Amino acid sequence: MRVLVAGATGAMGRELVPRLVDAGHEVFAMIRSESKKARASQLGAVPVIADALDRVQVETAVRRAAPEVIVHQLTAIGQIDTRHFDRSFAATNRVRIEGTDNLLAAARATGVRRFVAQSNGAFTYTRTGGPVKDEHDPLDRSPVSQMAPMIAAIEHLEKAVLSAGWTEGIVLRYGAFYGPGTSMAAGSEQLEMIRKRTFPVVGEGSGLWSFVHIADAAEATVAAVENGGRGVYNIVDDEPAPVAEWLPELAAMQGAKKPMRVPRFIGRLAAGRAGVVLMTELRGASNAKAKRELGWVLRYPSWRQGFKEELA
Repeated sequence: MRVLVAGATGAMGRELVPRLVDAGHEVFAMIRSESKKARASQLGAVPVIADALDRVQVETAVRRAAPEVIVHQLTAIGQIDTRHFDRSFAATNRVRIEGTDNLLAAARATGVRRFVAQSNGAFTYTRTGGPVKDEHDPLDRSPVSQMAPMIAAIEHLEKAVLSAGWTEGIVLRYGAFYGPGTSMAAGSEQLEMIRKRTFPVVGEGSGLWSFVHIADAAEATVAAVENGGRGVYNIVDDEPAPVAEWLPELAAMQGAKKPMRVPRFIGRLAAGRAGVVLMTELRGASNAKAKRELGWVLRYPSWRQGFKEELA
């Protein structure tokens, strides 16, 4: 198929584009500037230039590529400052609203038959009820103020994609990425903080995290492009884990001492309300639907295996 990947040179795009090419698809990379053309070509894609926030440019790029499938992987996330979580996600929130609308408008104008979009299943589910959520569970209806814009942008994206009747809309709720090019890659600031014991466990560390290796996430995305049906899929590994379990294990993998523990009120002062939520209240996600319906087989069923290889 002809596939247009928006966000083709980001962490996910760098894993996804070569896999799509290897699977026999003709891939077009929507990039923002001339400076990224060489990188897109190295990945095996044909570059087309457009600013995702400019509707005319987006439609022009989509018409040029004439894809059967659009894959929306646009984000603008750098290092996340949990004390200013809303600021860290502001640019991405805008892309998830305006960029999504522009891509969908171009898809409608050009008759694109399938639209696959990146969403988030790591930090977004309701913090009530059972510990592990599936795709039928609601997103957080009462997020803390710093996380509310991010949740609202995710909801906008998902509603827009799933209600687009002219194309088969597929939403992939990825877990917390780790692996090459991510914020939890070997040598990254976050893993260095764990190694240096400046990333403490807050409270009981009961927040349940669902991870996914970036390579496994890319494989699931290829499966969605080829076999996915309209709807939402959690793209996470098999082992949601509380912070009190995974954080000390990552420290041990790096030969570091166990992380310090601090009470919630200290955690709130240091990391803000969003940081406390991430540490103490998150719910995990189930990948049963993605494995069943997409035929997705994980190389790293557990974060334990994936991080061990990443840090070897």
